[in-house]
Amino acid sequence: MYSKIRICLLCVSVLCLTGGCFNFKQPRNKVQYYMLEYASPEITDLAPLPVSLKIERFSVASAYNSKRILYRDASFKRDEYFYHKWRANPGDMVTDFLGRDIRSSGLFKAVLPHGSDFPFSFVLEGSVDEFVEWDEPDGWKAVLGVTVVLMAANEPDVSKRVLFQKAYRVEKPFTEKTPRGLAQAMSMAMGDISTAIIRDVYSVLKK
Repeated sequence: MYSKIRICLLCVSVLCLTGGCFNFKQPRNKVQYYMLEYASPEITDLAPLPVSLKIERFSVASAYNSKRILYRDASFKRDEYFYHKWRANPGDMVTDFLGRDIRSSGLFKAVLPHGSDFPFSFVLEGSVDEFVEWDEPDGWKAVLGVTVVLMAANEPDVSKRVLFQKAYRVEKPFTEKTPRGLAQAMSMAMGDISTAIIRDVYSVLKK
């Protein structure tokens, strides 16, 4: 009798694994890494400006300062995928892709990375405020929140140094309920925010 129970339990376990009970938030043997991936926005209705802009490394809110892929599936609750991670820290990814997009826009004479010693006129700093998968009964979405600050590099008056500060937040729904689906939606969110930041920075510097 005891051996029959053990056999039944083993069969149920096997069926559960092969029949779809396994989900992406349970442990797997191999770690999967994900990156943002999207084409730089094309901005063709603006003329280049003769200014040099430096992009400092963005900071990250403590709750999201990790390579782990985080998700929220209940109020006041945050959890993480076991074997699915971002390839880089959210602060580094946002900084790198925003810098890439600003350079690709061709709207500024020079766009310098953080750590560069080349002279610059203005500096763009910021923070990643949200970088999370938001799971709700009516659908899943990627949530990206970014705040940027544009400053004049050579302004001696501190009160006049800050030229612009703005927070951006984009939500992108996705139907493929996997980390890959999240990465795709987060890429779209980053593309939208990057476009908005470029246009806003351009508008301020043009004045």
